[in-house]
Amino acid sequence: MDDRIDRLEPNEIFVFGSNASGAHGGGAARTAYEKFGAVWGQGHGLQGQSYGIDTMSGLDVIADEVATFLDVARTRGDLTFLVTEIGCGIAGYRPEQVAPLFAAAPSNVRLPARFRSIVSASSDQGE
Repeated sequence: MDDRIDRLEPNEIFVFGSNASGAHGGGAARTAYEKFGAVWGQGHGLQGQSYGIDTMSGLDVIADEVATFLDVARTRGDLTFLVTEIGCGIAGYRPEQVAPLFAAAPSNVRLPARFRSIVSASSDQGE
């Protein structure tokens, strides 16, 4: 999958990093707001054809938000979730810090290339 997402099929959801207040002013959050139905003022969860994960409130919050997202993805097998490199832009985390949170992602969650390679390397090592 090309990591740049600029259009979606009807059953696809754009997963982006947000902030708790839902001010979608830059990066993937702005794309979600302008193109995929993200709601200004809603920092997390399913909104339009997008799903926000709070990446600006600390790594522990990201971990909790990703766990919640994965639960949602497991219950919504009718949807395909296209994850951006959440937390790796304005939030300032490295892919090595965030990608492992997606290790238990169900098959309807598509990770960006760097996340996939990190998760794959971790599973190859039995971690």
